[in-house]
Amino acid sequence: MSFSVANIIGGAFGGNRGLRPVPPEKGVFPLDHMHLCDLEKKEYLNCLKSAGHKSEECRHLSRKYLECRMEKNLMAKQDMSELGFGKNVDAGTKSEEKTDQTKEK
Repeated sequence: MSFSVANIIGGAFGGNRGLRPVPPEKGVFPLDHMHLCDLEKKEYLNCLKSAGHKSEECRHLSRKYLECRMEKNLMAKQDMSELGFGKNVDAGTKSEEKTDQTKEK
């Protein structure tokens, strides 16, 4: 079996153009090029800065960001419990939302 230089180079630089690309594995997702979830991302990052990078204080915003990504098809839709958001986090988020609503009134 002999290989020409053209065959080797063609294969290294996408020579198999007839093959369809394989979708990414879980954990790899499209970037938000259209900035569909920028508000949620900025809220989360600002929270991290103000909380001294203690992520547990910003989990409610992390959840909001992930929900946005799922709604905009930037990641696969999953149950939030599979992403580490259990009932305790949900209860904490709801109480924080109530506190925020009370402040607004």
